[in-house]
Amino acid sequence: MSKGRVLLVEPNAGVRGALRNLLEVDDYLAAEAASVRVALESFQASKPDVVAVAARLPDGTALDVIGRVKAVDPLISCVVLALSDELDVAVEAIENGAEQFLIKPVPLPAFLLVVDRVLENQRNRRRALREDARRERDHLDPFHGASAGIRRLGEQARRVAASELTVLIHGETGTGKGVLAGWIHRNGPRSKECFLDLNCAGLSPEFLESELFGHEKGAFTSAVAAKTGLLEVAHRGTLFLDEIGDVPVSVQPKLLKVLEEKRFRRLGDVRERQVDVRLIAASHQDLPKLVRAQKFREDLFFRINTVVLEIPALRERLEDIEPLAEIFLAAIAAEFPRPPLRLSPAGLRKLQTYNWPGNVRELKNVLERAALLAKGDELEPDDFVFQRRRTTEISAVVPTTDLVESEKVLIRRALDDAGGRVARAAEALGISRSSLYQKLRRYGISVSRN
Repeated sequence: MSKGRVLLVEPNAGVRGALRNLLEVDDYLAAEAASVRVALESFQASKPDVVAVAARLPDGTALDVIGRVKAVDPLISCVVLALSDELDVAVEAIENGAEQFLIKPVPLPAFLLVVDRVLENQRNRRRALREDARRERDHLDPFHGASAGIRRLGEQARRVAASELTVLIHGETGTGKGVLAGWIHRNGPRSKECFLDLNCAGLSPEFLESELFGHEKGAFTSAVAAKTGLLEVAHRGTLFLDEIGDVPVSVQPKLLKVLEEKRFRRLGDVRERQVDVRLIAASHQDLPKLVRAQKFREDLFFRINTVVLEIPALRERLEDIEPLAEIFLAAIAAEFPRPPLRLSPAGLRKLQTYNWPGNVRELKNVLERAALLAKGDELEPDDFVFQRRRTTEISAVVPTTDLVESEKVLIRRALDDAGGRVARAAEALGISRSSLYQKLRRYGISVSRN
């Protein structure tokens, strides 16, 4: 496998031959040209990574080649080979995008070193651009859609982002709490500082405390070296604690002290440290219920409850499925890559009649799976496979244009399947019992036990 492709543009056949032999011995593929015209033809055919071009050519200069090459791909690396009386051309070429120039007669080891270096720099630039593009794709718009709930969330979040207030994000698993937290940070006053996140679910008190506050060497048996906690790393930035309802009661007072006094101690340390972080917390649990059960401190709850952003479940905004699917399918097509994908009308209806217990995350997974297995560029109902089918999935004959009627059908079917038991129907629907009672009153649905 070659190290790369180099186009040698040099009127002197002897110089071209020597440079070509040098490159091929070092596992490069080389192509030759003696003029601007031949160079441009060869460039289209050979698609080189590096162009090494003489300052003056029979039908022009290096500038004629570099300008055309950079117009096709600005990341192509260009090296100018110049005689001592051609330095004006070399300097102008550098100003117009060339990476390096060498004085003729060209020392062969220096030429090879320069080609290696400019090619490595080019690959690093391409890698950085790919990473930037990937991050941009990952930075989803948390407010994409036309539903009233998502518009209201966007209005609230835009007002909150500009402040330094602690924010509590509430929403079911998969609704995009982390996406919203990242958006608030990027659009807030600390956007130039770091954003760190930690999912607190299932972590032991000792591990969570060490992750947040850090520890000194010897603080406990396995502490063989001092460790900086996330709070220190996030200084002046934002710390996102996902599933804060799972933070052990023993750790909660220390977290409260950080929020109120901006001070904390590492495990095993005697001195206090100052820290300035903005906290964004999230939970899918009913925190007031945890407070009543004495599993979450009331003073900490009131401290993080200053601003609450509620992300609606996907089943509550079915009209947003189509625009969300368009975004996901465009990203999938670009990543694989493959031709653009689209939803057939029947495929869209199939997505809109599913209950989406996994919310937006599940929608993305379903679309990725369908895109991989679909035979055509239009996704049909049979292309979609749901990992967890609920008995409350609506029949495809239900008209999805009337979302209220669709929700009524959902609720009635859940109640029928649950034998009229509201608690069981609420669990099947993935909503709280109180929410279901509110919907029953709103829609005038009576409950009868089978």
